[in-house]
Amino acid sequence: MPNKIEALFDYLRTRFDTESKSKLHIGEAMGCWLYYTAIAEEIPVLETALNTTTDNVLIELIKDGIKLGQHQKDTLETFMIKEGVSLPETSMHKPNSDPDSIPLGVKATDFEIANLISAKVASNIVMCSTNISQSIRSDIGLMWIRFHSEKAIYGMDVKTKMREHGWIKVPPYYYPPGVPTT
Repeated sequence: MPNKIEALFDYLRTRFDTESKSKLHIGEAMGCWLYYTAIAEEIPVLETALNTTTDNVLIELIKDGIKLGQHQKDTLETFMIKEGVSLPETSMHKPNSDPDSIPLGVKATDFEIANLISAKVASNIVMCSTNISQSIRSDIGLMWIRFHSEKAIYGMDVKTKMREHGWIKVPPYYYPPGVPTT
């Protein structure tokens, strides 16, 4: 699947990247800064979650999330430096620790970790969508579409695994007024 996505973005880049590189407008710069901050702060949170769980499925989801977050952070950092956008201060990486040495009152449950990941993915996707709509430059719009697509694919994997393991929170069912109850 990643090769198909790469091919699509290579095509889009050649098709739509014909404009001269104008400066970023304030919305594009702010979108970069906010998303960079969100991703940079997400990585240490995922590292903390990795130090908390012993569930192999959740460990793989967390590692995938860290890898994706680091990739997007590095891509955005390179872009921001090139464009002259200042980088925010961010939290440090967390050292590895033994999940069994964390006291129960402090230790997050697998359910809590999975739902935190799900909420972060949803938030990232909304930020990408906002940035797509605010982008005027094609290269920036394509970057946000790529990030959005990567997060959406990761989010589908998260949701599937959450369902399989009973970690997903299901809202109450909606019964419109007047619907017969049988």
